[in-house]
Amino acid sequence: MPGKSIGNVLFLILTLLIACMWAFPIYWAVVTSVKPEQEVVSKTTFIPDVFNFSAYYFALFNTNLATWYMNSIVTSVTVTIVVIVISVMCAYALSQIIFPGRKLLYGIILASFMVPSQALVVSQFVLMHRLGLINTWGGIILPQLIVPVVVIVYKQFFDSVPKELREAAKLDGCGEFQILFRLYLPLNWGITTALAIITYIMAWNAFLWPFLVTSSEDMMTVTVGITQISDAFGVKYARDMAVAILAAMPVAVAYLLFQKRVTQALMLSSGIKG
Repeated sequence: MPGKSIGNVLFLILTLLIACMWAFPIYWAVVTSVKPEQEVVSKTTFIPDVFNFSAYYFALFNTNLATWYMNSIVTSVTVTIVVIVISVMCAYALSQIIFPGRKLLYGIILASFMVPSQALVVSQFVLMHRLGLINTWGGIILPQLIVPVVVIVYKQFFDSVPKELREAAKLDGCGEFQILFRLYLPLNWGITTALAIITYIMAWNAFLWPFLVTSSEDMMTVTVGITQISDAFGVKYARDMAVAILAAMPVAVAYLLFQKRVTQALMLSSGIKG
């Protein structure tokens, strides 16, 4: 038993060291953001000599951060709602309705899950350009609606629901939409909530596609907009860190509030059932 106790202590120490290594960049970003710019470039201190919040004032009142926030909120909420609605209907059809080509369609969805989104960037950009959707919310949102993992997770759940429930609902005269939204969907609000949260976080954190499809600052999301913070006299580290922290804060707060749901969504998307 003493050997086991020593092992537990060593494991705890190792875990704490890894946690400190993970948290240090976040701590350093926060500390840098509250230092005067002169102190940031002149010396390295783990605690500021003077707490200065001018970088946050600059980020809030001298940039388009509010506009970028609004763009991110609109695009992320829209992507989340549309992805959940489309995915739940598609998964229900694949799971419960017999129609020609069902297995082929599901195979295509599985195959698309294995294709990295970066491989589609060129074709998506050409398509958005031809549709005239560059620098529009539509151009930002439409390519982000392809989330096959949500369909796969929903289908796995619907496959596990007893067939007798659907048959009983059909005998009562319910249509397919009634069965889906009044019977099947209420059974998995936990899964829906988890998938919605993780989809929202992914949409908020998206950078590559919004960066490519927007060139106007008025249409940029917050992840793209923070790259525009610059100064005629060079890099301002405190300002950059303050803007980055403000940009990441909504996602960090959402993760802290819904940590269990986010973990559940990650486990579901990895094919792990609890």
